[in-house]
Amino acid sequence: MNLPAHEYLDRNGIAYEARAFPPETEKGAANVARALGFRDHQMVKTLLFQTGKGERVLVLVGGDRSAVSGHLKKALGDRNVQMAPTEVVKEVTGYEIGSVPPFHWQPPDFRSFLDEALTREPVLGVGAGVWGNEILLTPENLVRAARAIIVNLTERDRPVVPVSALE
Repeated sequence: MNLPAHEYLDRNGIAYEARAFPPETEKGAANVARALGFRDHQMVKTLLFQTGKGERVLVLVGGDRSAVSGHLKKALGDRNVQMAPTEVVKEVTGYEIGSVPPFHWQPPDFRSFLDEALTREPVLGVGAGVWGNEILLTPENLVRAARAIIVNLTERDRPVVPVSALE
């Protein structure tokens, strides 16, 4: 199955592997990880948030993690941040929650944030846009495809901006 997310990666010369899992698999990153033989952390949750200023942003974290609220607010530069409602996710991305690809649908000025912990994995999985389809790629290629800003969103005792980004 050739999906818009695959076409985007092909058009931009970004290496990936298309993988399928049984569509009857229960929703959730942990279930996808089990179906494909990966750890929960390697399957990326694609979350849409909205700020008090009306900005919508994409947040990418491992399937076993949640963003630390204070880190998320600092990264986004707004104290009023909330998860976008289901209907807003569909309106903004064109996709249903559970299979939103983290690239190809964003306008040029759209901000995407990738949790720095994901950069330590050899391979990551992201939704391809249709449940039962996953895209596997390296963290570097995910950052490139999503035009993501790398920040620490999940490790409470570390700064939001990784030290390596400051060097």
